Amino acid sequence: MRPGSPEWVRIAADRSLARLGTDRIDLYQQHFPDPEVPIEDTLGALGELVEAGKVREIGCSNFSSAMIEEAENFAVTEHLPRFRTVQNRYSVLHRRPEPRVIPTCRTLGLGFIPYFPLESGLLSGKYRAGEEPPEGTRLATWPEDRRRDFLAGLEVAERLRGYAESRGHSLLELAISWLVTNPVVVSVIAGATKPDQVRANVAAAGWPMTPEERAAIDEIAGAASG
Repeated sequence: MRPGSPEWVRIAADRSLARLGTDRIDLYQQHFPDPEVPIEDTLGALGELVEAGKVREIGCSNFSSAMIEEAENFAVTEHLPRFRTVQNRYSVLHRRPEPRVIPTCRTLGLGFIPYFPLESGLLSGKYRAGEEPPEGTRLATWPEDRRRDFLAGLEVAERLRGYAESRGHSLLELAISWLVTNPVVVSVIAGATKPDQVRANVAAAGWPMTPEERAAIDEIAGAASG
């Protein structure tokens, strides 16, 4: 059964409701586009969920700007519920959504929800250039080739750390606050395995960055983003 098929959309929603122990999901997102299923079929099934009261709003994840626009046009034409959010990978070091997806969200009034805001811990502040990764971290268990690619970004992370500390903040605060001070961003998906990490992620959103600070950060990170 295709993940974008109406049948699977209905089954997956009912299973999610059962697991959550609730009768309604506030935001239900299609996690990946399905190239084998027309978007109108998927949207139709999602619209049924909204009409039935099982879902309040719908969104998409990992969609290109063209896919977002196609879904928007169909929803408006057929008077179906629109996608309200777009969840794509985005961080100060990963700027792929900037040229097209984020402007599309701004034009259509969609909320953007970035995932991987800390780039698998690269922007958390726990890794330092020239030092072995702390014991028990994910990086410590990765194979050498994957670790090498990850560590290549530490040079830029260190420069960002230096800028953050010059302003009285941490690298973690820079990574999260840089996202939340973007008007298109409505929430940030930051992973955590311990309660302290949850508290730190929440507190990190407290740096009210000025346009000048954001511009300085962009200049430091620009060459590494992609």
